Amino acid sequence: MNSVFVYCEIEDGIIADVSLELLTKGRKLASRLGTDLEAVVLGSGLEGVEKQVYPYGVDVLWKGDDKRLAPYTTLPHASILVNLFRQEKPQIALMGASSIGRDLGPRVSSALHSGLTADCTSLEIGDHEDAKTGKVYHDLLYQIRPAFGGNIVATIVNPECRPQMATVREGVMKKEIFDANHKGTVKNIDVDAFTSPEDFVIHVIERQIEKSRINLKGASIIVAGGYGVGSKENFQLIHDLADVLGGEVGASRAAVDAGFCEHERQIGQTGTTVRPKLYIACGISGQIQHTAGMQESSMVIAINTDPNAPINKFADYVITGDLNVVIPKMIQYYKKNSK
Repeated sequence: MNSVFVYCEIEDGIIADVSLELLTKGRKLASRLGTDLEAVVLGSGLEGVEKQVYPYGVDVLWKGDDKRLAPYTTLPHASILVNLFRQEKPQIALMGASSIGRDLGPRVSSALHSGLTADCTSLEIGDHEDAKTGKVYHDLLYQIRPAFGGNIVATIVNPECRPQMATVREGVMKKEIFDANHKGTVKNIDVDAFTSPEDFVIHVIERQIEKSRINLKGASIIVAGGYGVGSKENFQLIHDLADVLGGEVGASRAAVDAGFCEHERQIGQTGTTVRPKLYIACGISGQIQHTAGMQESSMVIAINTDPNAPINKFADYVITGDLNVVIPKMIQYYKKNSK
């Protein structure tokens, strides 16, 4: 049981942000455990990809360069990871909670009988004592995520099975360079040795990917509405304020479930994680599933009729009042003072 492994997604020769974020966290976990950080990149035309991952502290890069591995299909990628993990026996394996990670992670963990915790908001190293046997386990991965509809934060551990596997959503972890001059070792994967001919029975004839028109992650100002907005018609107020401020519109899960706003604008554990300079929460109570996705905003303004709403704990400024009255006044005064 040794290294920390991160499966890195790649598209058009570029490593996905979520994978770089996991490399940042993986480097910290590996340093805490005194072991190596190893990355796995599978695709085609991977020349020079090590330059993208080495600065994040990668000690070993496992590279599977084969035309049959791009674009992503489930079977060959799953077979390579399963066989690689059986061979290398990592302590920890991390993936993004993306469409690829959600497809790949459960297959790999099921084949290895390792278990997997999805949508983690934090990963730490710590000890655990089994209440029944009294046995103490050292240096386990604490897989931390909201549970029971966001009413509690659960810390999940896997004392016996390896690797300890977890997926994390994009934006939850910070992406930070470890050392711009850091160098690691490349190990090329023999794709044929780790796969079978049956793994390549599916051929992608054509693939169309629509680019998202909503950029929550890159927005410096976000105005978000919750169930307290009241209706889809009232949600226009959120759009009006965002337009005036030059920001993006976000929403809580409750607002999306109620049909007030499209799912692409959802912020939180089951949506997008954001870190804007200004976050204005309108009619949002602030349950943990939502705050997990915005709590690192530089400044938070909460508008709510409930002075005891949980969101107020995160807010730098709290406006207690009816958003139908408050937001038009904010728009009015902003226009007046910005001339």
